[in-house]
Amino acid sequence: MVDVKTEIIINRPLAKVAQYAANPDNAPTWYVNIKSAVWKTEKPLKIGSQIDFKAKFLGKEMSYTYEIMEYVPENKLVMGTAEGPFPMETTYTWSKISDDQTRMTLRNTGQPSGFSKLFAPIMATMMRKANNKDLKMIKKILESQ
Repeated sequence: MVDVKTEIIINRPLAKVAQYAANPDNAPTWYVNIKSAVWKTEKPLKIGSQIDFKAKFLGKEMSYTYEIMEYVPENKLVMGTAEGPFPMETTYTWSKISDDQTRMTLRNTGQPSGFSKLFAPIMATMMRKANNKDLKMIKKILESQ
């Protein structure tokens, strides 16, 4: 089991942070490893929405479809994929610290199977590094707007 949780404080109102982060179209701008995000279902984002992502992780190109499993605007977004050797669930949560400060939490959980099980500890470390970079990037983008 891999369970990686990272968080950051962004000096922007909760609504602004949550709306930006929850929009899959923005993912390639703030996720270090995501190269593209293409909607398979109609917008807007809702439970059941599906988005195809192309990413590069540990030097390997990957394509996968995330499905929105839970979405409470300005509070929580849960998406998951059952594809590939590493089924993954990603959760974003946002909480208001003050009118101009938001805590954003990014959590990835997954149950690797087969050969991937051997690399779970290494993958968790690499995911934590990538997630920290991602959160720093979204903070930089939002705080410069």
